[in-house]
Amino acid sequence: MQPFTARTIDIISQIPEGKVMTYGQIAAAAGSPRAARQVVRILHSMSRKYGLPWHRVVNSKGEIALQDEEGFHQQQWSLEAENVVVMPGGRIDLVRYQFEPETPRHQAEP
Repeated sequence: MQPFTARTIDIISQIPEGKVMTYGQIAAAAGSPRAARQVVRILHSMSRKYGLPWHRVVNSKGEIALQDEEGFHQQQWSLEAENVVVMPGGRIDLVRYQFEPETPRHQAEP
């Protein structure tokens, strides 16, 4: 497993109930600020295997990014079950719900 992938999995697994992080925020914390799309791929391919709280990850606008209706609603319901208010359009108030991990940011990969 690549170091960025391992760090990404670790960061996502630490997002507490009732909080969210953005794809870009996770990428930056894992050491590669421009790798938000890689975070998407990691979530898609490894969420089930590692039991990741995939529903706690949103886009940079604080919105549910899933396009298919079933996935969108599943994420919405999962967040609401954790008392996260999901506004119309699937938007989450990042000021209120964004998680800021206290772990130091990793060095950018060469």
